[in-house]
Amino acid sequence: MDLSRAIGLAAAGMKAQAGRMRIISENIANADSTARTAGGEPYRRKVPTLRATFDDELAAQSVTLGRIERDRSDFRVKYEPGNPLADAKGNVLMPNVNSLIEQTDMRDAQRSYEANLNMVGAARRMISRTLEILRA
Repeated sequence: MDLSRAIGLAAAGMKAQAGRMRIISENIANADSTARTAGGEPYRRKVPTLRATFDDELAAQSVTLGRIERDRSDFRVKYEPGNPLADAKGNVLMPNVNSLIEQTDMRDAQRSYEANLNMVGAARRMISRTLEILRA
């Protein structure tokens, strides 16, 4: 595999992981939000997916950010009888976002991003070293 293709594939991975981190950040930001109106649904967690695609320009399998799906798990219920959004029992629906899971997913995405970034750096160093050898 030539080094420019390696850089292109790593860049595609970085772009996909950056999109994944953006979605995870949105989930974390909305973890404690409530519905806008009484009886409405609060924020529903988004789940980013990755999709393997064939990149014609690089002539190789690559990864892109796939569909953003909605997590269909149950909402959390919080007892707040004074809240105007509370039902007759005093319960308020809260987003189905678990901050611990989101932080774990964020760490995974960051590490994947960093691994791709390290690949770009390694390829650039190899290209630079090759040019130095050719000059000598």
